[in-house]
Amino acid sequence: MYDLNLMIIFAHVVNEQSFSAAAKKLNVSRSSVSKAVAKLEHALGASLLNRSTRHLSLTEVGTAFFDYCTRINYEADQAHRMIESLNTQPRGVLKVAASVAFGTLHIAPAIGDFMRLHPKLDIDVTITDRVVDLTEEGYDVIISVMRDLPQALVAKKLAPIRRKLCATPSYFDEFGTPLVPQDLVKHNCLDYIHSGDKGLWRFTGPSGEVSVPVSGRLRINDDEALSQVVLGGFGLALLPTFIIGKDIQAKRLKSVLSEYIPVEQHVYALYLPKRNLPLKIRVLIDFLAERFGHEPYWDME
Repeated sequence: MYDLNLMIIFAHVVNEQSFSAAAKKLNVSRSSVSKAVAKLEHALGASLLNRSTRHLSLTEVGTAFFDYCTRINYEADQAHRMIESLNTQPRGVLKVAASVAFGTLHIAPAIGDFMRLHPKLDIDVTITDRVVDLTEEGYDVIISVMRDLPQALVAKKLAPIRRKLCATPSYFDEFGTPLVPQDLVKHNCLDYIHSGDKGLWRFTGPSGEVSVPVSGRLRINDDEALSQVVLGGFGLALLPTFIIGKDIQAKRLKSVLSEYIPVEQHVYALYLPKRNLPLKIRVLIDFLAERFGHEPYWDME
């Protein structure tokens, strides 16, 4: 197989009608251009150029070969332009996986605004709580709430995920308002199955970490479903503010023990480590980080 670089150099020599002019355009020395053409002729076993002190002309073989070199040079130039375009304007398909609750409530509403900013980019979004393999399944980025980060991926924090202890005002009117975490033993504490130790809620308070054994008549594996039970006035729960922020703002739910903070998590953008992160991934991460921020809109009361 012939060196394609030699063919491109040859095409420049013919187009410029000069070894020196071709060398200047390619930003290399004249001798390197002359050696490249000589090497190509040796590989082909044929002369491509008629040389004189004042003029270059193509041989018969050179004329036929030049057509192919011109096409290769054009395709190489187009490939370079395509790469430049991808590095200046995101385009193509961006494949994203997002956890169900956060993806439904906050990623889906953000996608339309993001796509309006980047009209050359198409988005393929999968809303799922299953473990996604970026390498095997071809995803570009995962948006997920988690505490234990996978070692093989790069994790970029997008926003804090806070939980608040809350119930309806009518629940507190009927059963009283807990003033310290230990008061929770008297309440119907509805538990999220994946929160950690069964029947044990952990807080960080004015005097340090506090662990409180709790009990209740319901355990459930979905925070959105749990919030609906709490909104029904059945009990109290530790719920993420990205789900119940609007309910607190509208006073449908009331948070208590605000000086006792549950262990904080974050929502992350996860992607494979790459020397040059594709622009389409970078612009999505930057957009979401700016949209959510250190004090996300769902935490504003």
